[in-house]
Amino acid sequence: MNQSPVLAIESSCDETAAAVVIGRRVLSNIIASQAEMHAKWGGVVPEAAARAHVEAIIPVVRSAVQTAGITYADLAAVAVTNRPGLVGALSVGVTAGKAIAHAQKIPLIGIHHLEGHLLSILANAGEILFPHLSLIVSGGHTELVAVRALGDYEILGETRDDAAGEAFDKGARLLGLGYPGGLAIQNAARSGNPNAYSLPEGLRKSAYEFSFSGLKTAVNRLVDTTPTLNVADAAASLQETIVRSLSQKALAAVEELGYPALSLVGGVAANEALRNRLAEGCARLGVAFMTPPLTLCTDNAAMIGLAAVTRLARGERDSLDLDVWPNAELPVIPA
Repeated sequence: MNQSPVLAIESSCDETAAAVVIGRRVLSNIIASQAEMHAKWGGVVPEAAARAHVEAIIPVVRSAVQTAGITYADLAAVAVTNRPGLVGALSVGVTAGKAIAHAQKIPLIGIHHLEGHLLSILANAGEILFPHLSLIVSGGHTELVAVRALGDYEILGETRDDAAGEAFDKGARLLGLGYPGGLAIQNAARSGNPNAYSLPEGLRKSAYEFSFSGLKTAVNRLVDTTPTLNVADAAASLQETIVRSLSQKALAAVEELGYPALSLVGGVAANEALRNRLAEGCARLGVAFMTPPLTLCTDNAAMIGLAAVTRLARGERDSLDLDVWPNAELPVIPA
């Protein structure tokens, strides 16, 4: 792997992030979150997100370079998320990456946001086992992915409608707990009874696919029809339903496939209940459980840099004509 500093930029949604990595070492990881701004709307507003990225990108990149203790002249390459995501938000990061690559005359490489999440586990000190099954869970994604090797991925199943993170966010709004919903639900659930309210688990008979739209509808109905609703109990019941659906299918799949390890990545990977349920299940099955540090679960640039290092080692490069793609499948380049 490349042992020279790589600057990475991530701006696919509502975090402006920049990081510097060398191999599997993260020298800096700076994130400017827009969560407080979007909280008043109850979700991400694309136009506002793009404007905030424009304001934050230069200070964030400068801070990442300075925190790493290097200069722009030390950089070996620039990596940037160019797919998928909000087109305006992506454009800000890609434009900044191109400018730096051109000015420093160094390689530019575009990285798929989900590959960044998949390879966020490279920041762990231990051995990364291949092949393994990965559960990606975030506000926009819920997928089970076979990770056969670096660059060799296959989506085995995904949500048919809403992502698990979206169900957390919508549930939090309905319960008056604010945004972002994942942490708000987790905090409220600590004092609640997870069996207090019966909520539907979508696609229970499907091995690899998920559904959370019915759960959102059920929470809405629960709020409307329960005058004495206990918010903590409702939050705990919602969290338990999501965690049960995700963990049961992921554990059944890793056992069926005979893989030696299961990884949990994405923003919802920060959820304590989900991490604990999967860790306990993997221990029962005798398979390794891998998940990144909490700081690398939500959107960040360090994971983009970790993914870039593996692709740069393959000799991959992009031109300054690199475009942004709001929708894009995971790249599959077999080792």
